[in-house]
Amino acid sequence: MSRVGKKPIEIPEGVTVTLDNNNVTVKGTKGELTRSFNPNIEIKVEDNVVTVTRPSDSKEHRALHGTTRAVIANMVEGVSKGFERGLELIGVGYRASKQGSKLVLNVGYSHPVEIEPEQGLEIEVPANTRVIVKGTDKERVGALAANIRGVRPPEPYKGKGIRYEGEYVRRKEGKTGK
Repeated sequence: MSRVGKKPIEIPEGVTVTLDNNNVTVKGTKGELTRSFNPNIEIKVEDNVVTVTRPSDSKEHRALHGTTRAVIANMVEGVSKGFERGLELIGVGYRASKQGSKLVLNVGYSHPVEIEPEQGLEIEVPANTRVIVKGTDKERVGALAANIRGVRPPEPYKGKGIRYEGEYVRRKEGKTGK
């Protein structure tokens, strides 16, 4: 039995969960998220608790059970607290700045790279070597952070590039002379 799927989801104060067939809408102080789920998985909302159950122990239902529960829990957490992902720029002359809502990265290319966040996502630059992506949808926050990191991923020889906060980059030894 799925341990993740069996866990009930507590709905915090100020958050409402609405169920329409298998379309779940979660409203909170930070915004509103809507998502449709597989009709085979049963979702119930009763007195500030959301429970997810599966009809059988087939492989497909077991896989969907835990995933559905985790996604709903992330939706509830996103509209109440929000999600954020931090990035660090490491390298001589590597820096980030904000122009309006756009993120402008100078990371060793002949041109600055501009990234426009989607609606519902926000980019902060507290220092010129730190970038923070904030939003209510965990999936979209992670995808935007991955796109920013993809502009210049960390390389293993000098460790230069854009990396997640706390990410460990395994270093390689360079060439050895004769």
